[in-house]
Amino acid sequence: MRALLLRDLRLAMRAGGGFGLGLAFFLIVTVLVTFGVGPESALLARIAPGILWIGALLACLLSLDRIFALDWEDGSLDLIATSPLPMEAVASVKALAHWITTGLPLVIAAPFFGLLLSLPGPGYGWLTLSLVLGTPALSVIGTFGGALTVGIKRGGLLLSLLVLPLYVPTLIFGAEVARRGAEGLAVATPALMLAGITFGSIALLPFASAMVLRVNLR
Repeated sequence: MRALLLRDLRLAMRAGGGFGLGLAFFLIVTVLVTFGVGPESALLARIAPGILWIGALLACLLSLDRIFALDWEDGSLDLIATSPLPMEAVASVKALAHWITTGLPLVIAAPFFGLLLSLPGPGYGWLTLSLVLGTPALSVIGTFGGALTVGIKRGGLLLSLLVLPLYVPTLIFGAEVARRGAEGLAVATPALMLAGITFGSIALLPFASAMVLRVNLR
């Protein structure tokens, strides 16, 4: 599993799906919103949690089509499927590699981008916590979507259409945690819901991804 994880990290960096791409897109979304809304600090502070979460979600979409596509194209996926490593573990490792190369940089950079949107002081910690809780679910759900569309030529658009509806609950509760934290309100309920979505996705979706991969590889 460790060798597969290191291989996926190297492939992600070489294919342009590493740290820089997601961060650059996240920054562009933040800057464009700032320009579009204008310099009104009160308005920016009110919409900052939602905008930052939308930016992080869209940045995660950029590299989803590469999770299994590269292995499919060079035949590595067939070799991995015949290895002693269970396909459930393969799907989990793929999701972890995606989170390390995409989700983790977004978690680290989000507080800095919050400065551009005048995010209130108490909101920075809660924004980071919400992304820590929620971005693993984005990667696991995206891995499931990648398994569904593997082998489909130009399946990136189809993948986005399949995955975006599944991202909605994570977006709602993640943005709500950040918003309530910024306003000094209780965050326990949305935080628990967000954590439940993430842990549920981690527990169930690798099995669904493995089942779909076995069907596609027949």
